[in-house]
Amino acid sequence: MSPSHNLLPPPSITSVKQKMEKPLGCLLGFICLLVPLTVADWNILNQKTQKGLKIRLKNYCESWRMNVELHNIRDFQVVPEECTGYIAKYIRSTQYKVDSERAIEECIVYFGTSCSLKKDGKDAWIFDIDDTLLSTVPYYKTHNFGGERLNVTSLEEWMRKGKAPALEHSLRLFNEIKARGIQIILVSSRREYLRSATIGNLVSVGYHGWNSLVLRHPDDELKSVENYKAEVRKQLINGGYHIWGILGDQYSSIEGLSSSKRPFKLPNPLYYVP
Repeated sequence: MSPSHNLLPPPSITSVKQKMEKPLGCLLGFICLLVPLTVADWNILNQKTQKGLKIRLKNYCESWRMNVELHNIRDFQVVPEECTGYIAKYIRSTQYKVDSERAIEECIVYFGTSCSLKKDGKDAWIFDIDDTLLSTVPYYKTHNFGGERLNVTSLEEWMRKGKAPALEHSLRLFNEIKARGIQIILVSSRREYLRSATIGNLVSVGYHGWNSLVLRHPDDELKSVENYKAEVRKQLINGGYHIWGILGDQYSSIEGLSSSKRPFKLPNPLYYVP
């Protein structure tokens, strides 16, 4: 029998195509099954570090809060849902008080070691208001501790009541600065129509003797808070003021051009103001 008689007939194109489609179909099917499993497994409680350490929810939320303070996390609109309980516990904890007190102590140390006051009536210190002098925690307590998107109308209605409590550590610094004869200038992103309510609230909880209160006019509405406050500082410097320091709870209150000799930041993981 000739060798040609041992050859099988060549496979048809259709059969080859079918054989190729079978493993391809199986592969696609496997991928389709795998993707939902991968997505479903994207849960912080199942995550690990690069070294294989299991991440607990407390670890994750503490890391999130710390990176907010380090300004690595920016422009967040809400606290992560899984962390609202943790943030609520932190903001009412001894740790929050200790963190805030330490910031105030550093301000006082700075006064004692690094400020060569001019004593010409133009030495000045700038304070923010919300969550620097006055606490908005009572408001955020009823709004899931930052877990809800900010409703400006609702927040301003609360501000108009003038019931915000003082932050005691900031009141201590306020009085310390005032006793040194330094002019105190309050620069807030609150709108001008809240002036009366803001003054009443400040006075009622013990803040007396500031030199100026700057609030946002309608012309400032389209500016970012950082740019608005930087422009205010520029005007003060052009007016001959020596701004020795700023205390605020947001980076937008202490960063930007025309800054002070030294900015200080209080902790605030509840919200972010650009």
